[in-house]
Formats: sequence, C-alpha cells, structure tokens
Amino acid sequence: MIRIGVAGIGLIGKQHIAAIERTPGVTLSAVLDPGVKDSPWPIADTLGDLASMSDGVILAVPNALHATLAKTLIDADCPMLIEKPLTSTAAEGAELVAAAGDVPILVGHHRRHNPLIAKAKEIIASGQLGMLTTLHGQCWLPKPDHYFAAAWRQGAGAGPLFINLIHDVDVLMHLCGPITTVHAFESNVVRGTNAEEVSVAIVKFASGMLGTLNLSDVALGPWSWELTAGENPAYPKTDQSSYVIGGTRGSLALPNLTVWSQEGGPDWWAPITQTRVPLPLADALSAQIAHFADVIKGRAQPLVSAADGLRAVQVIEAIKTAARTGQMAEVG
Repeated sequence: MIRIGVAGIGLIGKQHIAAIERTPGVTLSAVLDPGVKDSPWPIADTLGDLASMSDGVILAVPNALHATLAKTLIDADCPMLIEKPLTSTAAEGAELVAAAGDVPILVGHHRRHNPLIAKAKEIIASGQLGMLTTLHGQCWLPKPDHYFAAAWRQGAGAGPLFINLIHDVDVLMHLCGPITTVHAFESNVVRGTNAEEVSVAIVKFASGMLGTLNLSDVALGPWSWELTAGENPAYPKTDQSSYVIGGTRGSLALPNLTVWSQEGGPDWWAPITQTRVPLPLADALSAQIAHFADVIKGRAQPLVSAADGLRAVQVIEAIKTAARTGQMAEVG
C-alpha cells in the first residue's frame, strides 16, 4: 500500500482524502492542519513528521503556503501532489521548479486525468478539426455567500482566476498549445473585495490561434466545467458546454464531446453534422490519486508537471497584469 499524507483538510483536502479512501492500493497515512485538534484520521504534528510517515504528500493548503511547504518536502526527498495553483506567484513557481531536482512534483490540475480530455486531445490530433483557429472558454460559477466565510478567499490572489480559471487555462493549453500573449479586463463591483469577480481575456497561442476566456463567480448560469462535466456529484450536472474549439474543418464542444462538421465543407450554406462521442462519467480525483501512486513508485512521470503548473500561473499573472495596466501582457 502506498501511504499518502494530506496537509490541509479544508474543502479540497477532504475531497483528496475521500479519493484516497476509494482508490485501491493507497491508504491515508495522516493529516496535518493547525486548525484541527481532533479528527477521525491520524494527525501529524509537523510537515516533517507527515513526510516521514508517508510515501508522498498532498499539499492542499492556502495558495500562499505552497512554495514554502513544497521546499520543506523537497528537503525531505518526499514526492508531492501540489493542489493548483503550483504557487501564488510565477517567481515562486520558477524557484520551486529549479529547486525540485529529482523529487517528483505532480500539480493538481485533476481535469487532465479525465478520459474526456484524453479523447478531446485524440480528436484534435487526428486532424478532424483541421487547423485550429479559435476557441472560447467559459467559467460562470455562482458561489454562495458562505463560501467567502474564509477570509483568505476575499484577498488578492484568491479570486476565481487562481482558484477556478487556472484549471481551464491548463486544459486549453494542453489541447491547443501554449498561450503567449493576453489582453484582459476585470471587475469586483458586487462584493468589492480585493479578489476579482469577473475577468474577460483575449488570448493568443503560440500557433497564432486566438481565443476568449470569460470568468465570473457572480453570474448565475450553467456554463462551467464543474456544472457540465459531472466530475463532482456535489455540483448539479447540466447538458451545456464550457469550451468550444474551432478549426478550419470542424469544431469541438466540451465536455459533452460534440464534433460539428460538414461533408465537403467548409460551406456556410451546407448542412452541419453533429456527432456526439459517448463516454461514461469519470472520477478524475481518484484517477489522479492512482497516478500519484504510480509517480511515487517510479512507474510514471507526472502527467501535470511542475513546469506545466508554472506555465498556468504565468498565464494567470499575465491576465492580472493586462487587466491592471490596460495593455497587452506577454506570458512569462
């Protein structure tokens, strides 16, 4: 059995624990959380103790602690799964990537472990869509007031860009290549806290492809991965899409895996064919835990590496910079 420790047992930490408990071949070694004095799981006193009790550790702590705690695990030669974002700043992320050496780091962009993404990658690679030209990603998450009871969620760097859209950025770059340049606007007129509430970005990919990203946690609607993919039963599933990827020969809607094409097209007067690729719902968090176990054993390289995590942080920072300055921002 692979022993996995969890540092931070808030909302996402408890989800990781539940995933460990339902994944064969792994067991929870202990938890670490200074705010918890009593729990149904063994409690470690320090991160060093947690590392010594575990074959690998999941860092599910607030973003600002990622870099410091990850370096402690590197010193302990302990493989880790760092919940996204990799770090709260790109500078910290670059230092962490450089410091990691041979210590495996898997970043918790769990959507990459969903077979939906693997199938979408396959469809794109097959050439069915032709040359990719444009995309739209949407993430509207109507968060309830009690979500913001934790004060850190209202601070700078804790808004939906780093908490939510960074997942979409990682997936879309995995499917379409690196984002190089962004222009953006943001607002926070509803709650008026330091965290952004709405962010709209125009992004340019290395290939020349252009896209738009529309994010809000103060707009009620079904257009987000959480509400469309069915990964987490806590969210009510809808039949909508959150991504649309367009090419010269067709387009792909996700996560419902619908391919739109024309026989003999493109031709705006010709009938369009809709093809749905059926896939069963997947437990991406459990798949991520099973993969982490393989990484710990040395049987696999991280599917989402620290370098991948850094690139996503760099894109989010560029979006924030562009919104602040009113100018285009280069990524990294």
